[in-house]
Amino acid sequence: MATPSKTPPGADPKQLERTGTVREIGSQAVWSLSSCKPEAVGINSSLMCLPSTCPGFGVDQLRDDNLETYWQSDGSQPHLVNIQFRRRTTVKMLCIYADYKSDESYTPSKISVRVGNNFHNLQEIRQLEMVEPSGWIHISLMNPRTNEPISTFMIQIAVLANHQNGRDTHMRQIKVYTPVEESSIGKFPRCTTVDFMMYRTIR
Repeated sequence: MATPSKTPPGADPKQLERTGTVREIGSQAVWSLSSCKPEAVGINSSLMCLPSTCPGFGVDQLRDDNLETYWQSDGSQPHLVNIQFRRRTTVKMLCIYADYKSDESYTPSKISVRVGNNFHNLQEIRQLEMVEPSGWIHISLMNPRTNEPISTFMIQIAVLANHQNGRDTHMRQIKVYTPVEESSIGKFPRCTTVDFMMYRTIR
């Protein structure tokens, strides 16, 4: 039986941001986890674990732009990351950073992506199997029938299995991207250099 080929890494999401075609919107959402490992003895993991209750291995580490930190689950599978927006939001792509060399049996091998209005009507739109991933994994959320980005109130990322039948999981970073619409005034060259990117947003 042939050995499955390793999952190739995708481009660094920051390169995509510099093209001006997508924008990271994770900061606009409320994040929660099914469980997380407490940093210190005596702190209990909870069903809906927020950054303040999981210092060291929670949501903050998924969003800190540091590839050396990570969320670590502390419970039974599936391990869930819930991303809830306050309004219906257009989402084009998820980027997840995984590192099999560092995490080994904690590395996800099968992931399900579900979307919906709330916890009660989530539907799976993608299921992804990964083989020893080391780098950024790009997950398209384009509707295959319309070739348009999905529009949703909630995204749930479920880790269904880990490498080597590992129990708990590590995720190091998650990015959420929406497409950047063309200007209605007219089409201008995109600002792709670092200097231009500094001034493209009105503060």
